[in-house]
Amino acid sequence: MTTQHTTCYCGHSLPYENCCKKVHIDQKEAKTAEQLMRARYSAFVVQNIDFLYKSFYVATRSFQNKKEIRKWAEESKWLQLQILRTNTNTVEFEAHYLDAQLNLQIHHEISRFKQTEGIWYYVDGDLLS
Repeated sequence: MTTQHTTCYCGHSLPYENCCKKVHIDQKEAKTAEQLMRARYSAFVVQNIDFLYKSFYVATRSFQNKKEIRKWAEESKWLQLQILRTNTNTVEFEAHYLDAQLNLQIHHEISRFKQTEGIWYYVDGDLLS
């Protein structure tokens, strides 16, 4: 028997299974850049490295290192996602987490997304803090 979380890791009130997990299974389930951003955060929490890698836009994917992504996901204790601002192609967010030394960190970024053939992808982002 699996237990469902009462709220998704991304902060929505739906259980993970009815929220970000749907996007992890089928990326087309993300209808907006924000939905993909939330699913990417949840992928860090559940350490779904393959989803994180494949949700990078094809032109920037080759610059990513799966081992580094996995290391950051595994070494961190993900606490909270805050969406600060969003529009069609950008999402400003803060991801709160504890690093490997259990120091509180806040990853503050403005992320850029691109939709191709009905699928949203993460292109890149500007780290603000």
